[in-house]
Amino acid sequence: MWESLYTEGQSTIFQSFEWNLLAARTFSSREEPFVISVEASYGAAIIPAVIRRSDQTVRLMGEELFDYRGFLHDGEDEVLRAGLATLAQVEHPLEVVAMRECDRLAAFEDLQLVPFAAAPSVNCAEITAEKFSAEHNRLGRNLRRFERMGFEIRSYNGENSELLRSIYQRKAAQEPSSLFHDRCRMDFIVDAARRLPASCEIFTLECESKMTAALITFRDDTYRRFYTCWFDAEFSKLSPSMVLIHEITRRSLLESIHCDYMTGEQGYKLRLATSSMPLYRLQATPEQLAALSEAVQPALPLAG
Repeated sequence: MWESLYTEGQSTIFQSFEWNLLAARTFSSREEPFVISVEASYGAAIIPAVIRRSDQTVRLMGEELFDYRGFLHDGEDEVLRAGLATLAQVEHPLEVVAMRECDRLAAFEDLQLVPFAAAPSVNCAEITAEKFSAEHNRLGRNLRRFERMGFEIRSYNGENSELLRSIYQRKAAQEPSSLFHDRCRMDFIVDAARRLPASCEIFTLECESKMTAALITFRDDTYRRFYTCWFDAEFSKLSPSMVLIHEITRRSLLESIHCDYMTGEQGYKLRLATSSMPLYRLQATPEQLAALSEAVQPALPLAG
């Protein structure tokens, strides 16, 4: 049922069965799975819920690592309302961070949906590779400077676990606030990439054994999700991470692949982006969830 509701081009890798199953197993000591499945003649829905042990709130799977959260749903809104109403039985508030603008449904009208952030992106329909390159020619010049020093862009897939782990170790060492000081989170990304190696694309700027920047992306149909970037501060004057992001974006446009820079409106993203997707925080009390059942036709919710 999960696979039948997962829609390429509409769902993201964060709604995939593989990532959610791995998250449920990896973070079971922090989040207790409470997945709800609803199936009726007029539709079906899955709510990949968990109960967070630290504060007893109801969340969606993925701990702190899933940028986009959402429900898998097909058919009438009533079937999704039935699933959400079933969540009321745990008697804890629901909080979903973050939900994309394109995933908003009428079923959420009675719940609290507040602006959270935005996800900048570069859309193939809005700019060509040539125009994108011309608008950011300084980064192109910096790439040529790196090339004259012997650096080149290399690409790897998710099977390169050692490389992936080393990038996250460098990221954690560079940023005190990095999520990846937590070994469990690092293990999750490495395992997820290894399970779906073709979906994970790792780009580096290297010269022999010297790496000056790295970019970890995940493919979703016609989208490339820019998940993590890192750079060597020794080369900061040449903006190596920006150079890498710019060049991979340019190459993506040539392949008709959209580029999602993901959650956060940092300046470096906005300088390159052609648009942004609004993101929301969905909140509901147990009473608000229970009230959804009043507008629902008879359905067959299954909780577990």
